[in-house]
Amino acid sequence: MLGYVQIFKPDLKVREYEIYMGYYCGVCKYIGKEYGQLPRMALSYDAAFLALLLACVDEEPDAPVQEHCIAHHIKNKTIIRNAAVEYAGDVMLILAWYKMLDDAHDEGKAYAKATIRLLRSLHKKLQKKYPDLCDGIEINLAKLNGLEEAKCESLDEAAESFSKIMEVIFREGARSLYPDAQDLQETFGRIGYHMGKWIYLIDAVDDIEENIESGAYNPLLYRFDYEGQVSGNADMLFETTQQFRDRIRSDLEFNLYHYLAVLSEQTESLDIKKNRGIIDNVIYFGMNRKTEEIINQKKNEGESDESI
Repeated sequence: MLGYVQIFKPDLKVREYEIYMGYYCGVCKYIGKEYGQLPRMALSYDAAFLALLLACVDEEPDAPVQEHCIAHHIKNKTIIRNAAVEYAGDVMLILAWYKMLDDAHDEGKAYAKATIRLLRSLHKKLQKKYPDLCDGIEINLAKLNGLEEAKCESLDEAAESFSKIMEVIFREGARSLYPDAQDLQETFGRIGYHMGKWIYLIDAVDDIEENIESGAYNPLLYRFDYEGQVSGNADMLFETTQQFRDRIRSDLEFNLYHYLAVLSEQTESLDIKKNRGIIDNVIYFGMNRKTEEIINQKKNEGESDESI
């Protein structure tokens, strides 16, 4: 999920941060135990939030334990294990597989080809375990790749396929954990869909300069007619990337904050039984502050998350 869905640590209670890291480390431990050490490289903090959100409607309380960690061997780490943690770990590996395929196909990266060979049997196992999930990701990923190759000018159309991938991930997660709760599965699907809208757009905003430099597809460059020149200027003055960002800022802010508003409404409709403080922190602080940071390029100015 690209690493944008994170907490804002200064506003978390100490206990909440421990639980959040317990989910993260739980996913890491699960991957290591089930699939070996190499696949742990696919882990991201997105997995912790996916597990937290899927587990938040479960009445079974979290049961943190303290365990040794090979990466942090001096001090034991808090670990949380449950079905949501296992699903999040599996999803990270499924997404990593498709990322490696994309890297190998588009850029011919040697590491991607080598990793594909190592993970092929693992992916077959996961494909058998989650056939609907893998089919949904593959179908929408193919649509997304087609739109990117065609240099699609519609931001909504380009974002739709990625949003559908996220919808499938969240809906299938709810189906796996709560097979008899149809309404809950649909709610989680809507949450994933609107989160996908936000992720796709924030990633496009974040990559503007990099994509202009490399020539890679970015829907914003086509939707807002970036050609390196100021349209209609008699002297044909070049439009800098900063001028381009300034020109489209109001549109970006409207869409990004709208997606977050709808996402928060859908999340509020859940009957949350645990870890509400962490979930609210991610949606109302983490994702909002990430939006502000990337629109204003605060990272480029040397500002950290904790200084926003």
